[in-house]
Amino acid sequence: MDDVDRRLIALLQEDATMSYAALGKEVGLSAGAAHERVRKLRERGVIRRTTVEVDPAALDRGVLAFVMVESTAWMGDSAAAFAAIPEIQEAHVIAGSASVLVKVRTATTERLQDVLRRLYEIEGVSGTQATVSLETFFERPATPLPAVPPAGG
Repeated sequence: MDDVDRRLIALLQEDATMSYAALGKEVGLSAGAAHERVRKLRERGVIRRTTVEVDPAALDRGVLAFVMVESTAWMGDSAAAFAAIPEIQEAHVIAGSASVLVKVRTATTERLQDVLRRLYEIEGVSGTQATVSLETFFERPATPLPAVPPAGG
């Protein structure tokens, strides 16, 4: 991945509706060349999907919580069980005192409590510890860092 690819990714993350002509103009390529670059980034899995960012509160998901899930067994094979709970936005197998970290968005704390109950229905889950976010300063997508020149060069 070169600097042009990195810039294309950054531009698409800012506005995924940009035309290939506008993308090309920003990075010094023709529309066709920009389209080909983006196509290759998709094929390689660098760009996994194109989506829109929506205000969670507008969808009645104003309560954000991060939940540490403790278990009595390895949870690495439980992705489908976590994915079956629609309020869970992300689930990560982690190292440490807990086994899984999930990001949950609900309408109310009562709904959060319901999600916690449903987590206990997953085989192996033995405990949860929820932290409710009071305010989000920012959220950002993973962005490509500039290429680092080789040492000594």
